[in-house]
Amino acid sequence: MRKALIVWGGWNGHQPQEVAEIFRGQLVKEGFEVEVSDTLEAFADGEKLKGLDLIVPVWTMGRIEQDWVNNVSAAVQSGVGLAGCHGGMCDAFRENTDWQFMTGGQWISHPGNDGTEYTVEIKSGSSPLVEGIEDFKVSTEQYYLHVDPANEVLATTRFPVAPGPHSTNKAVDMPVVWTKRWGHGRVYYNSLGHQANIMEIPVVQELMRRGFNWCAEGKAVAPAVQAQEAYTGMADNQL
Repeated sequence: MRKALIVWGGWNGHQPQEVAEIFRGQLVKEGFEVEVSDTLEAFADGEKLKGLDLIVPVWTMGRIEQDWVNNVSAAVQSGVGLAGCHGGMCDAFRENTDWQFMTGGQWISHPGNDGTEYTVEIKSGSSPLVEGIEDFKVSTEQYYLHVDPANEVLATTRFPVAPGPHSTNKAVDMPVVWTKRWGHGRVYYNSLGHQANIMEIPVVQELMRRGFNWCAEGKAVAPAVQAQEAYTGMADNQL
């Protein structure tokens, strides 16, 4: 049976416990054995993490021990999947650039705040992960992110919708859903999910379901590699 770890906490405004429970239910339906933790100490055992198939962070605006970031990074580099949403993955640890390098992006703004209506535009043909899914509208935070150019973008949203200092620039398509690789591991991110009700929207649930499975499947096809020191970032990038 595939094993998944969900770690929730941080800023309560994102309803991390409720979102974690939605994800737990999804993963159980997909046949995962799921462990749920409300402490970052769940990342302290590096060898245990390497025995997982999937890690799901649901933690916004926290501070984390560098060794724990290194443990997650090493696990993903070995083939463990990493998947998450909204600030729970890409606004988790603002001070830690190693986390941001691994996940593929960092939130910086949401012009218009909650209740902004916008369209999520699917990049048709970009990946089986979005095959058969049509563009859809949502009313929630529209995330503006700094993103890794190596990301494979599967869905975007057009800025600007709400006015702000960014509006005097040309219109841009901001990634909403992306995948990337980190060593032998697969990484999946969806910027939706300000609160639990957004993660209950059927099309959003389907996107996450596909992302969870895709990431976990990477463990089975990761090549066997000899023990080697995992990349742990650059010391001058860490506080």
